[in-house]
Amino acid sequence: MTVRKPVVIIGIGNPYRRDDGIGPAVAAALEELGPPGADVVVADGEPAALIEMWTGRDLAVIIDAVRCEPTAPGRIWRSSGADLGGPTAAASSHAFGIPDALRLGQVLGRVPGRLVVFAVEAARLDLGTGLSPEVAATLPGVVQAVLGELASTRC
Repeated sequence: MTVRKPVVIIGIGNPYRRDDGIGPAVAAALEELGPPGADVVVADGEPAALIEMWTGRDLAVIIDAVRCEPTAPGRIWRSSGADLGGPTAAASSHAFGIPDALRLGQVLGRVPGRLVVFAVEAARLDLGTGLSPEVAATLPGVVQAVLGELASTRC
């Protein structure tokens, strides 16, 4: 039986859709660092899978690409679970977004103690590999932001 750590870091995305790969890229960088007390996983954003990953966790940190209007590729947004319930100018790069998973998790009574989302504005979501220069430049900053979140949390 695998013991689940109190924190989960979830990199959402598809590395074969350019900037949609920012979540998995951040997860890979964090996996190499091996943050103590945290499981690092990659997901495609499917709500039931997200709910399973974060259920019973003290903290879930999610990294995902978003589309915004007007756009500022590479801009990083930090949101808490409480921020995700209302209207937003950003849209997930997936059919269902994190707010959808959160609402479903609330109905089922399966949400983490705290949820933090780092969303990176995408420049390109077409087929292909490799992050755009604007999004690639944010990678170290997003990694540091996640590590800062972990450092400020006592789990």
